[in-house]
This record gives sequence, C-alpha cells and structure tokens, in this order.
Amino acid sequence: MNETFDKQAVLNCLNKILELELAGVVRYTHYAFMVYGYNRIPIVSWLQAQADESLLHAREAGELITHLGDHPPLTIGPLLETHQHDIGDILRESLEHERVTLTSYKELLSLVEGKFVLLEEYARRLIAAEEMHQGEVDKMLRRPGAVAAFSEKK
Repeated sequence: MNETFDKQAVLNCLNKILELELAGVVRYTHYAFMVYGYNRIPIVSWLQAQADESLLHAREAGELITHLGDHPPLTIGPLLETHQHDIGDILRESLEHERVTLTSYKELLSLVEGKFVLLEEYARRLIAAEEMHQGEVDKMLRRPGAVAAFSEKK
C-alpha cells in the first residue's frame, strides 16, 4: 500500500462484491435444480460450476475484507425469483447478474488502481473472469452464426 486510498469506499465495494457472489451461489444452485430436458446434465454441471466459482469469489472477497481489518457482512445480494425456468430465461438472468457483478469489480479497480497492488490485481483477475462468463453466456444464447450481443456494451 504505497499511496492512500479510500479504505471505507473499498470496504463498501468489497462488501457488495461478497454479497453479490453469495447471491450467485444461491442463484446458480437454484437454477441447476430447475433444469429439465434432454440437455439437463451438461447445463446442470455448468450451473453447479458457476455456483462453486461464486463461492470461491465470495471467500476471496471475505478474506480481503478481513485483511483490511473489517468484518464481512452476513447478508447476501438481491435474489429475485422470476419463476422463469426456461434455459434462455435462466441464461438471460445469469447474464444480468454477471453484468452487475462486473460493474462492482470495475468500481473496485477504479478505487485502488495505482494505489494497492493486491486489490488491483484481484480486481483485474475477477474482471477478466466475469467478462469470460458474460462471453460464455452470450454464446449459449446466440443462434449459430450470430454476432456477440454484449461485445459493444461496456
């Protein structure tokens, strides 16, 4: 930590990330329960892997919160049950959750860039992971030969 940074703003952002990632665990686990049909097995496996990864990301955020001397919250981010369990609906909801989470990681990066290497590298790594998830979901939603829907949105 060479330069000063707004510790409270960073902690607020990390708390939000922790809450969003924990919501991702619940969201992806729920989605995995709700998949039916011929393609159930690979889709459920993918959703379960997303839940596992969200839990890993939540643990990392919690560790960073305690690294900064704070107490991680016991709350989780918003969970909206839309009762839409078509695979396309699930993937679109997943994409929106990934977008919100990506925004939080970008906010963290803006708070620590050039000021705190540990958090800067963490934010960059997770931004890349979230962008990869968006790309995967976008590909699953596209018809063969279609252009990426999210590529022009920043």
